[in-house]
Amino acid sequence: MTARREVAAARRSSDDNALAAARKKVHAAKVALGERGPTWWDDDRDYNRYLIKNTPYADWWSSRAT
Repeated sequence: MTARREVAAARRSSDDNALAAARKKVHAAKVALGERGPTWWDDDRDYNRYLIKNTPYADWWSSRAT
């Protein structure tokens, strides 16, 4: 969150260099958290934007207790 606050502050001050540096920090944090960069799971495909019923995980999902 510190890096995101730095982005906001750089925007308010119209400091392009500070904005670029803050955005690099945000990107590095997201990569470290696994939000960007290579996938950490074993599948070769990212099913993020699919309905669960249209993925190989459909049977697993329907077997879960609700």
